[in-house]
Amino acid sequence: MFTISSLLFVMVSPIVGAEDIVITRVFGPEHPGPYKHPSCITELDNGDLYLAYYGGSGEYGTDTAVFGARLKKGESEWSAPVVIADTPWESEGNPVVWQAPDGIVWLWYVNRIGDFWSTSRIKAKVSFDGAQTWSDSMMVTYEQGTMVRSHPIVLHDGDYLLPIYHETGEDREFVPPDTMSSFLRFNPKTKKYTETNRIKSRMGNLQPAVVQITDDYLVAYCRRGGGYEGAKDGYLVRTESHDGGKTWSEGKDSPFPNPNAAVDFIKLQNGHLLLVYNDSMTDRTPLTAAISVDNDRTYPYKRNIAEGDNSFAYPTAIQTRDGKIHVVFTSDERTVINHAVFEEEAILRSTGSKP
Repeated sequence: MFTISSLLFVMVSPIVGAEDIVITRVFGPEHPGPYKHPSCITELDNGDLYLAYYGGSGEYGTDTAVFGARLKKGESEWSAPVVIADTPWESEGNPVVWQAPDGIVWLWYVNRIGDFWSTSRIKAKVSFDGAQTWSDSMMVTYEQGTMVRSHPIVLHDGDYLLPIYHETGEDREFVPPDTMSSFLRFNPKTKKYTETNRIKSRMGNLQPAVVQITDDYLVAYCRRGGGYEGAKDGYLVRTESHDGGKTWSEGKDSPFPNPNAAVDFIKLQNGHLLLVYNDSMTDRTPLTAAISVDNDRTYPYKRNIAEGDNSFAYPTAIQTRDGKIHVVFTSDERTVINHAVFEEEAILRSTGSKP
């Protein structure tokens, strides 16, 4: 069990944890391969939601593949997941599904060729028919240790900025301090990628999530490196760019705790910023949403989406055209994908006076 807005409930579908936050259980171990982690979501041109995740027997299983599923506009039940990317005898991971402004749906994902994530590379597929069919896979990076996790954004100049990171080491329980985040800048006209500088930080950093505030000013929050055991030291790593995302500052500790867990960070339609993270140094609970109305200077509005004796991990957040916020995340030892839907108002009215 866990609580949503301090109300207890058992995970069945659909779930209403409070009047203003609805959480449904999308998939669990009843679908092929008990492991389901992490998940990513996007809104398609026709209003459908499309979800991707990687799954199989376990995180390091060689039977893992990327699965896709669809929630048709106006319906309440997701389609059965189907395999959309699978490399024979090798492992997949961390899919990122995203519809670009030109209607092309992108799927970036991790392909691991060895025993550790540091042997990974990034592959991609595209769909020209709303994620009904997919192209052959394309190599995006050849350097081992390169990975994806978060949505890209469209920069003000039209380029796409894809967050990536380079993970090192051969320890499944520790992220070394030379693990660094960076970004791939994709020009949709030339179809070429260029990489930014890599972001150094005190404990190492990975899995950046980024927003653009002005033409020149961008901010990203990254998962910290270090060990997975609970610690008194470990914060989200913050970095910024002052030249439109071309170069990035050294990563510095932010005020937000981080138990070595993924976060998401998006800009809402009204310009407010939404940060979804685990508000703990030691555990992947609670899963918390925080909102800034002053361009990342302060976050006075904060509310737990999910809390209790469980692990609520790897959130991906989007805001759909109707203004609703959607967050997908995993729980129950990475066997269940959950889908939370709420209005920004649900977070704003939870803490003091509204803006």
